[in-house]
Amino acid sequence: MAVCSVCGNSFSPQFAYQLASGAGGQRRYFCKVECRREGLGAEAFRTRRARRIAILNQKGGTGKTTTAVNLAAGLAERGFDTLLIDTDAQGNVGASLGIHGEKTLYHVLVESAPVELVAVPVRGHLDVITSDRALAAAEVWLARLDGSRADVLTHRVATALKRYEYVIVDCGPSLSLLNQNALRLADEVLIPVSCDYLALVGVKQVMRTMKEIDQHFHHAVRLAGVVPTFYDSRTNLSREAVETLRGHFKERLFDPIRRSTRLAEAPSHRQTIFEYAADSHGAEDYRKLVERIADGTSSAKTVGAARPAAHEQPEGGA
Repeated sequence: MAVCSVCGNSFSPQFAYQLASGAGGQRRYFCKVECRREGLGAEAFRTRRARRIAILNQKGGTGKTTTAVNLAAGLAERGFDTLLIDTDAQGNVGASLGIHGEKTLYHVLVESAPVELVAVPVRGHLDVITSDRALAAAEVWLARLDGSRADVLTHRVATALKRYEYVIVDCGPSLSLLNQNALRLADEVLIPVSCDYLALVGVKQVMRTMKEIDQHFHHAVRLAGVVPTFYDSRTNLSREAVETLRGHFKERLFDPIRRSTRLAEAPSHRQTIFEYAADSHGAEDYRKLVERIADGTSSAKTVGAARPAAHEQPEGGA
């Protein structure tokens, strides 16, 4: 239970707007939107531009959700107000964190539900908009719209995003209207790619999609970087995949995420890798990714950059 900082009512916080973090980590609680406005005045909903990153690969099984969840959690751990949006009807983000909002992205898109009432505060500085099978109906609803179907998500969340510093969007493994909406919302795309023979194929698909978004919707999306996943330094396949990616993306290639049993186990415990196994290879590798994103070293204007570092033996099996 929390006590409203304005009216003194006791309540159980359920929505993102009901919590505000101040200097020194001091927290204030508000039972209603009106109380937040009264308590914070002009700062009730801060005006700032969130850095918006879509996690996308149209090839399945590349660790998109694992990357989205742990990148968002890592940024929040560093004190950045972060919103994680699940645009995949499988709902793996909520399952990984052990949460299910009363309302989901479906309600934001189709029913214009305010983000403040949908986003679930799950960790310090981290809010999540979950999804479930109802999102498939939202895809059908989008297809029936006249006008710009790809801009619906941006219009629905634009005002609410002003209170966040990072927005991470976990995209499904397909070229869908939902992914078009995600790319219209995003400024950058981070591409997780598994270290296998077809590694470069998925990346090329995403790059083509980014160009199409620019051509058809006049919205340029930058490449934040490419993240090799399921890296096993003991196999030639992993090493060759990273070398191939390095040749194409140079300093835009991020350090590989090593194959780790801890990473595979963490979602079953409804925890991020930082909570489940803070000293594991997976936690170490995702901290490096978080640091590089937070330091802004991935935001060059043109495609083509990479700096994969050599990693040690992988932790455990598949």
